[in-house]
Amino acid sequence: MIVMRMSRPDDVAALVGLANKAGPGMTTLKPDADVQGARLERVRRTVDGTATLAEQGYLFVLEDTDSGRVVGVSGIEVAVGLEQPFYTYRMDTFVHASRELGTWTRMDKLYMSHGLTGYSELCTLFLDPEFRGGGNGALLSKSRFMFLAQFPERFSERICAEMRGHFDENGESPFWNALGAHFYQIDFNEADRLVALGKKSFLAELMPRYPVYVDFLPDDARECIGKTHKDTEPARRLLEAEGLRMEGHLDIFEGGPVLESRIDSLRVMHESRLCRVEIADGTRIDGERYLVANGSLEDFRVILVSANPCDGVLYLSADEARALCVAGGDTVRAMTLYPTKR
Repeated sequence: MIVMRMSRPDDVAALVGLANKAGPGMTTLKPDADVQGARLERVRRTVDGTATLAEQGYLFVLEDTDSGRVVGVSGIEVAVGLEQPFYTYRMDTFVHASRELGTWTRMDKLYMSHGLTGYSELCTLFLDPEFRGGGNGALLSKSRFMFLAQFPERFSERICAEMRGHFDENGESPFWNALGAHFYQIDFNEADRLVALGKKSFLAELMPRYPVYVDFLPDDARECIGKTHKDTEPARRLLEAEGLRMEGHLDIFEGGPVLESRIDSLRVMHESRLCRVEIADGTRIDGERYLVANGSLEDFRVILVSANPCDGVLYLSADEARALCVAGGDTVRAMTLYPTKR
């Protein structure tokens, strides 16, 4: 069975293995055992309540319980930009007009922004290619929303998600090559590595001082603005289905979109419900696919089931209940995997 669960300190090797498969562009998932170990320790302190607000973050893993293999990872940062700046480009439209010439132009500009400081952030989403399909990607991504709904007091009022930007067939970012490379004088992977290590001072020291006119960029760089990496497109669609939207912020390295929403506007806050568990005796009537989460903080778990909740009761098989670490009479949170059609 595939289960999404809270990460543990002994997941270091599994995270390094996933990071090696992820390739460039995932700032928060690097193949470094020390980095991953420190992050898992930070998760432990967040759960324990001993981490400062700036440090707080959660990391979840997708586990194949039959083999014990960790096949995916996803995370939530509680409040970005409090300790290390959280930079984005903000794209706005400006109009230049001349009454004397009777003409006007409409142009987009990019400027550095701290506008998302304090937001919670969905991050570090990666699923082993061998396990893509069968609803695993949706489970990995959407389980985080179940956690948000279960523990909303632990997060900000607003949430964002940086989407991995477009890379060309040579594995290079045209947006970076046209803009960032000229200011930072290092290659993309080195800049990405420094940010992953928390070394962000060079961004403030070397970033463009003035807005950048989008029309001055080469065609291939302009086409990257708001465009998602081909491997990240499914993740973007999943997040948009849950209520996030691009509202003008872009990743400063790749030009990928940053999606945003108020947490109280997310689908999970309106469509998920609490149900009492009953253990099925073999006569359960299956229905739609549901995300089902237990109520534990320390051992938070989510699985996918085919179910038909009725009158506040959700029937689970003995195996499903065991995977969730719940028993008959316990309370779980349930939500359809995909939005209800209206």
